[in-house]
Amino acid sequence: MATDVNEPAPPNPRSVLFRFPAEDDPAPRTRRLLAMSGYASLLGLAGVGVGVRGLVSSVRGGVPDWYVPMLAFCGMLSVALSVAGFLSIHRRRPPWLLLFGAGVSLTAAVGLAVAY
Repeated sequence: MATDVNEPAPPNPRSVLFRFPAEDDPAPRTRRLLAMSGYASLLGLAGVGVGVRGLVSSVRGGVPDWYVPMLAFCGMLSVALSVAGFLSIHRRRPPWLLLFGAGVSLTAAVGLAVAY
């Protein structure tokens, strides 16, 4: 079967950093998946704590106008980096770097929540 010249060729799976696993991709190692899931669940629990603390602080009042948007930005950045980490699970280092970046963002949110 001939391919259409106007149709772009499918990308090489090794050249794409973020992608959903294809059907013919090997399954990630169980230990790696469990470690990433455990770390992401800890990030999620910490994020819920930061969100509750931020809600209490904003309802109580006395926080600056930039507090809630900055807290939300740090939380959403942490979630986006975690998702990107799981989308790059077939790579060696990027998932861990992205999850570490999510932890840094969440640490900034924790520091912000504790400060107010």
